[in-house]
Amino acid sequence: MNKLISLIVVLIIAAIVIMTCTFKVKEWETAIVLQFGDIKKNDDDTAKLYQRGFHFKWPIADEVITMDKRIQTFDGESDRIATTEQKDLIVDSYIKWRIKDFDHFYRRTGANYRVAERLLDNTVENALREEFGKRTRTQVVSGEREEVMGLMLTETQKIAPDLGIEVVDIRVKTINLPTEVSESIYNRMRNERVKIANAHRSEGEKDRQIIVAETDAEIQRILASADREAREIRGQADAEAAEIYAKTYGKNPEFYAFLRSLDAYKESFKSEDDVIVIKPDSEFFKYFKDMDGK
Repeated sequence: MNKLISLIVVLIIAAIVIMTCTFKVKEWETAIVLQFGDIKKNDDDTAKLYQRGFHFKWPIADEVITMDKRIQTFDGESDRIATTEQKDLIVDSYIKWRIKDFDHFYRRTGANYRVAERLLDNTVENALREEFGKRTRTQVVSGEREEVMGLMLTETQKIAPDLGIEVVDIRVKTINLPTEVSESIYNRMRNERVKIANAHRSEGEKDRQIIVAETDAEIQRILASADREAREIRGQADAEAAEIYAKTYGKNPEFYAFLRSLDAYKESFKSEDDVIVIKPDSEFFKYFKDMDGK
């Protein structure tokens, strides 16, 4: 039992020693070690750099500083910059950079990436103001944009060695008009579109009225033509009926008179409420008494 306890104690002490006396550097990192605040050196007096893997360090005396050696992207806030016409533009850019001299980078920034990016941002902003101030809005938006980015890269590369870094690329992402200018342009465009829409609506209303008028005229013409044809047909029918009546009357006047009386009876007594006041011996009732009308 005592041997087992001793073994556990030894393992715990070994684990503590390993944890305090070793450190791990990841694949994308490079590390330096500060011994009592000073960077550990190689025999040629250059900073000793630790690459990926496990490494030894002295507890308490050594402090490990790890730095990312991958390309970093800094995308700062947009800048308001005036052109040679004194017209403002909102410019949004980004910078790609990486650490080249880890010893120098630590001494200049304390391995603080924000410090390096702030210095780069100030340099880029100054370069933008200088180059945009030499050009018109049209030139910076289209024709000379690549040239401007090349000059910005050149300017930032001048300060990069002093920070122990390398500037890989600088790009202008967007160039926009200020909000108040954009709103003014939008309002003007909207007013123009409203005018065009109103003109189209007015033209459409005019066309609609013409179509309605033409349609109404065509309807009236069709109705008039139909009424004329109906009158003609009715006249022809009345003439034929009169002719038939005349022929019938000629053949049998008494029967014709009887039929006419029946028609008169039907017209006179269509409703139960119809009342007619006439003498019983009137000519109107002669067929009520006798079919011969006597």
